[in-house]
Amino acid sequence: MDFLKTVTGKVITGLVSAVVITLSISWWNMSDATKHWILSGSGRIFAWLGLVLIVPWAAFFIIGWVARFQTNTAGGILVLVLTVGEAVVLLKLFGWNLGGPMAWVFFAVGALFAGVYNLFTCDWIAERAE
Repeated sequence: MDFLKTVTGKVITGLVSAVVITLSISWWNMSDATKHWILSGSGRIFAWLGLVLIVPWAAFFIIGWVARFQTNTAGGILVLVLTVGEAVVLLKLFGWNLGGPMAWVFFAVGALFAGVYNLFTCDWIAERAE
């Protein structure tokens, strides 16, 4: 059994090393415009992700206030407002222009992630606020 763990570890290490070397060579040969495009898009996505992760915690008092209504409708409206607001910010970060079907898929996945995160986080905060 230890032999299989050792062989598997070495194979995975070799594959990871090959991927890192390939990506490094690709980055080295990439044009400056392409590097800028990748870095600026990644920066926008990480900034938006940080916003999504912080907004429910910053709205702690609003979530507590909505939780006092004791209705799912009020909580659902709050989660919807937070998610739509975050989706609008994502569109704004990319200049209100999503460049094709794949970009729309990524936007939909991002909005879905934001909605699920908001739902679980708001629910957790509401339980603690009671």
